[in-house]
Amino acid sequence: MPEGSAVQRMFSGIASRYDFANRVLSLGLCVGWRDQLVAETKAARPKTVADLATGSGDVAFALRRELRKDCAIVGYDFCEPMLELGRVRAKKENVSLEFKAGDCMALPIADASQDVVTIAYGVRNFEDRAKGLGELRRILRKDGTLLILEFSQPSAWFQPFHFIHVRCVLPIAAGLLTGDFGAYKYLGTSIAGFPDAEGLTAELKAVGFGKVSHKRMLFGTVALHRAEA
Repeated sequence: MPEGSAVQRMFSGIASRYDFANRVLSLGLCVGWRDQLVAETKAARPKTVADLATGSGDVAFALRRELRKDCAIVGYDFCEPMLELGRVRAKKENVSLEFKAGDCMALPIADASQDVVTIAYGVRNFEDRAKGLGELRRILRKDGTLLILEFSQPSAWFQPFHFIHVRCVLPIAAGLLTGDFGAYKYLGTSIAGFPDAEGLTAELKAVGFGKVSHKRMLFGTVALHRAEA
């Protein structure tokens, strides 16, 4: 699994271009995947939401647009340059959002305090996945909902195309967009080495989540996982 400090440095270096690069590289599909996560969150009617690995707040801002005004939404990340981008945007747009420093290995959040926890494309970067997933369960209230949007492993017929994309096309295209070829070489490797949807489901159950389900998208290359504490 990746070393946390190395991942932190990597995201600091690409912070200003990260969201733009994601949209271009996914041909805009990442917006629809994000909106499915937001819809699931809205259906839970939460009063408190922690958006982890929030980055510059792409998911947090989408949640703020859809959830009730009295719902407290806080974005957490261990990359300060990313958080600062979110703070600047929130101030500019006069949006009620908080952005706080927080590492998923030891979150500064009270036990059983969140109705919903969301995390998009962050679990793949956990230094210790079992420990991180345990932290997500710790901060959820009883019957609270965890929603994970993450890259996954594709259907067998699509695997050769997926391999070429994440190992060859993605690093080059992303490097041209962000100016950092090394960062996206890591991201491609991390995608290829991540469990499939069934594997992550098993890991969620292993740390104590009860009801766990997932929805596979784009031939299985992306999955939206739902788990209840």
